[in-house]
Amino acid sequence: MENENKPPDRVLLPRSFFESLRGKRSSVRLAVTILDVGLGNLFKGPRLSLEDGSSVLNNRLVGLSVGSTPVTGLAKPLEITFSHQHYLPNMTLSCVFWDATKGPTGDWAFKGCSTEHRDRSTVCRCDHLTFFALLLRPILDEATVQVLTRISQAGCGASMLFLAFTIALYTVLRFFRQRFKSEDTPKIHVALSVSLFLLNLSFLITVVNGSQGSNAACWARGAVFHYFLLCTFTWMGLEAFHLYLLVIKVFNTYFGHYFLKLSLVGWGLPALVVIGTGSTNSYGRYTIQNEENRTTLELCWFRETTALYVTVHGYFLITFLFSAMVLGLVAWKIFTLSSITAGKEQGLNWKGVLTVLGLSSLMGMTWGLAILTPLGLFTIYIFAVLNSLQGIFIFGWFALLYFPSQSASSSATTQADQTHSVSHG
Repeated sequence: MENENKPPDRVLLPRSFFESLRGKRSSVRLAVTILDVGLGNLFKGPRLSLEDGSSVLNNRLVGLSVGSTPVTGLAKPLEITFSHQHYLPNMTLSCVFWDATKGPTGDWAFKGCSTEHRDRSTVCRCDHLTFFALLLRPILDEATVQVLTRISQAGCGASMLFLAFTIALYTVLRFFRQRFKSEDTPKIHVALSVSLFLLNLSFLITVVNGSQGSNAACWARGAVFHYFLLCTFTWMGLEAFHLYLLVIKVFNTYFGHYFLKLSLVGWGLPALVVIGTGSTNSYGRYTIQNEENRTTLELCWFRETTALYVTVHGYFLITFLFSAMVLGLVAWKIFTLSSITAGKEQGLNWKGVLTVLGLSSLMGMTWGLAILTPLGLFTIYIFAVLNSLQGIFIFGWFALLYFPSQSASSSATTQADQTHSVSHG
């Protein structure tokens, strides 16, 4: 008797399949192979390199073969039942098979297979024998993709406008305030603004053009977008490093040619990473598909899993954790000072909150919401909105800090900034 609490895994071959082989041989040797593909690079085609986290469910793969005879075009499809627990409602399972003829290494494909979802199992029906698996993917229907794209485009456009205002404001202030020619802090803010402006511009160009053009042109667009993304991450990390010297370390922080050295890191390190990534031919066409396996969006981005996770996810995680640690130390220092002086100055607590929020926009804390996007569409929308508006937040902080006067809400930070700038010479 079957266990009612756990549906069985099973393979069902149609009678017509055996009848077609009866006259050709006296016996049929059917091989059923169960593989765990969690380790190594086997069965890791480009389809699993999608940034949205597609994966083979439970790393489990089932192979069917009859000797060396290829079996295709079955009149009645075979059935494979995969048992599993309930999965997230914003995810979908699709039956796929390994197509060794796709690309230099092969890839997962859908043609000839259908998917039937049940309570705690999925039935795959296919018209041929090969290796089969369940592909677990987030559901992004065409309407959702279009809405997210429009939100990102509008937010990026607004962000670019205010980033341009930030750069223009800094240029004007250099003419009217002598200290702006020597201070490092506003230069770092502007460098971040420039990198973010170029990132938004390259994103808009990528979305508008999609994957049009030759493979070389798509490769170049993917590399440029990757470069400015890494520049943005790097300058956000440098903002955190500068804030650490400014507020935490404070003393004995003299560096000759300080901003020049930061610029070499901010613009040079991403270039080295992109050159290394490009040498492995990791850029290419990136597609987002819906539940019916139709392409809803195609961009020039990554086509190789390892490079994506190392040079984007890993790179971001390092800078984000460092920035979060620095921001936590600064917040602790601000609110510790607030509790000491609470009797002398009213309203310092909310001013401290505003200061921390302003600093968090410089260090890209909203990018951390990417970690929560697998939880559902709500977090994806929040991430898209807040991230695309980062330029507006930066302009607000820059204007509050430097123009038209130094406000009380940032006086402590500005005074420390002046001390720090002098220490750099």
